[in-house]
Amino acid sequence: VIGAESRGFIFGIALAQALSAGFVPVRKPGKLPSKKRTLSYDLEYGSDTLELHSDALRAGDKVLLVDDLLATGGTIGACRKLAEMSGAEVVACAFIIELSFLNGREKLDQCDVFSLVKYHDET
Repeated sequence: VIGAESRGFIFGIALAQALSAGFVPVRKPGKLPSKKRTLSYDLEYGSDTLELHSDALRAGDKVLLVDDLLATGGTIGACRKLAEMSGAEVVACAFIIELSFLNGREKLDQCDVFSLVKYHDET
């Protein structure tokens, strides 16, 4: 289970424990202590960078991505790319809230996407 910084840690750790799986944090630059993979990506309001320990995943690992919110899909899309750079296969993405009117799900093609709450418009 991969959790995106920082609210993804709360839900991701709980899911990893329930699944008897490991947990891998994806963090902002400078917070991971060991060798890491780094990916910069664009958001609708700027850009950001995320990092993943380079030895956290192996080729063939099956991964669940977890975050609190799916909006435009930029952050979780970057998490997905980091996992795939490690040779892992992202099989599903889980969110508490999805803002479906921002179409973030479209960036997660060929991935099962689950959200507990969906908001369908801006109002």
